[in-house]
Amino acid sequence: MGTRFMATQEAPIHDGIKQKIVEMDENQTQIIFRSYRNTARVYKNAISKKVAEIEAAGGGFEQVHEYVSGTNQEKAWTTGDIDAGMVTAGMSGAFVDDVPTCKELVQRIVADAERIITQRLTSMVGRS
Repeated sequence: MGTRFMATQEAPIHDGIKQKIVEMDENQTQIIFRSYRNTARVYKNAISKKVAEIEAAGGGFEQVHEYVSGTNQEKAWTTGDIDAGMVTAGMSGAFVDDVPTCKELVQRIVADAERIITQRLTSMVGRS
């Protein structure tokens, strides 16, 4: 749900990042930091590819620190430059197709849940 709520009007991140989430598919995330025992799933970008390359070569965290620093992350979040820093995102971003308000999103989630519960209960009652 974190990635979904990133793509809401109220999320305090650049609209360019929100748009990248809307456009992404399930292949646009990457696992990094596994070798450092601090696994993270991030949007696949120039930074994540460089980190993965360093990790695969056996490099230590000190070799990736400059790429994944908070300063670079802040740059990505505030400028919308997806390649400026790490952008944490889940594969569920593939299902995001708009940037609603939080209120609209929560209303949709509740309506979907109610519909699913009602359908399942109706089918269960109908079997008796």
